[in-house]
Amino acid sequence: MTLEILLRYIHFISIFAIVGSLVAEHLLLKKTLTRAEIDRLSKVDGVYGLAVLVLLAAGLTLWLGGYGKPTEFYGNNPIFHTKLALIVILGILSIYPTVYFIKNRKGDPAEILTVPKSIFWMLRFELLLLLIIPFLAGMMAKGIGV
Repeated sequence: MTLEILLRYIHFISIFAIVGSLVAEHLLLKKTLTRAEIDRLSKVDGVYGLAVLVLLAAGLTLWLGGYGKPTEFYGNNPIFHTKLALIVILGILSIYPTVYFIKNRKGDPAEILTVPKSIFWMLRFELLLLLIIPFLAGMMAKGIGV
């Protein structure tokens, strides 16, 4: 029981870290950035990546480790599958901004670079998905989809 509560807490806190880091990225993003600003964004993006890994580890342990609801509850729930699909899409969307930040953080810190518009839209779409995913989790908790 105690391990389940700890896993759920870690899962929940990592969601806050994911949302906070994505909002921070969006707020720090401008049309033009210095390499120093891009380096700062890459560090925030690193927090995002770490939080996602923690979220997945805790979530998979809860799902497949037999804590809480039985594995079948999740495995046979189309809402859960939709949630997982959105998480996969979220991960795919985050690849390009991460690669851009990592590739462009080195060099003259004062050099100014133009940020592709696609990065803005990808971050915005990721934030939109982060609004939908907890809604699906709430539906699952109420037994919808079983």
